[in-house]
Amino acid sequence: MKSQKGDTMDLSLLYLWVGFLLASYSVIANDSVQTLGTWIASNSERFRWYIMWGAASSVLLFTIWYGWSVNGGDISYGRLNKIPYQPIQWYHAVAPLILVLLTRFGIPVSTTFLVLSAFASTVVLEKVLLKSAMGYLVAASAAYVIWWAVAKYWENKDIPEDHKKWWRVGQWCTTGWLWFTWLSHDMANIAVFLPRQVPLDMMFLISIIFVGGLGYMFYEKGGRIQEIVLTKTNTKYVRSATLVDLIYSFILWYFKGYNDIPMSTTWVFVGLLAGRELAFATITGKYKFKTVFPLIGKDFFKMMIGLALSMVIVFLIHGFSFEGLAAK
Repeated sequence: MKSQKGDTMDLSLLYLWVGFLLASYSVIANDSVQTLGTWIASNSERFRWYIMWGAASSVLLFTIWYGWSVNGGDISYGRLNKIPYQPIQWYHAVAPLILVLLTRFGIPVSTTFLVLSAFASTVVLEKVLLKSAMGYLVAASAAYVIWWAVAKYWENKDIPEDHKKWWRVGQWCTTGWLWFTWLSHDMANIAVFLPRQVPLDMMFLISIIFVGGLGYMFYEKGGRIQEIVLTKTNTKYVRSATLVDLIYSFILWYFKGYNDIPMSTTWVFVGLLAGRELAFATITGKYKFKTVFPLIGKDFFKMMIGLALSMVIVFLIHGFSFEGLAAK
């Protein structure tokens, strides 16, 4: 009897680390482009990848260790208050595995839906969906209004030579702030596999894994997911990249304090880019279904893929779990 219990605990620990490693890779490779993508695009020709890696790693380490110290060992910043810790089973690791596979095809699906759907009740998942949809609409609306004004009165004006360095400094500052606010949201997608109070020795190991994964992402210059940024208008320009980061960070900061329910930052990011593209199209006269809407619709369709897969995962887990997630 003891041997069977010990085997169960060993398997649970194995699934914990497998799920954690897969989730860490998928979040860094799939989602971090939302915050670092425009920064990488506008700086990759000016700075070595390892310099940017070092800067991003310093913010990452500050974020997780600060959260760990002020939240009693919880690195999720309270995003998992409605999702209690549970022993990790093999099907919990299926979600990040699917995400890793989709990442390799360059599909920007929502990590929040795919990963947290394996743990959250249907009630919590519904709240996550509603908050994420609200984030998409707010981001798209704000981006449209702001970039309509920017594109009409400012975008096409050249930056004076003596102003360029200050825009570069501003971009690095806004990217750092955005990186912090984004991690405060999406760290829940990784921490869901871990105890809610992470011990000190595990924190050191987690830090090494995160920094290593981030280094690989920078070495690949963002990977295939970076294409979602590079295909958008002027995202390589430091001024445009700075404005994207600034608006995105304010939206995430607002929703961070709205409540402790997790949300899909991918939906917010795609909404932001969609509103921005529509604004540019309106001003330049290219507001046509055959040009703008296929680009926006392609990204939205990819988001729906992630949502559909997360729903499938929920229903499958209802079949594997005798207690059922909806009863929690």
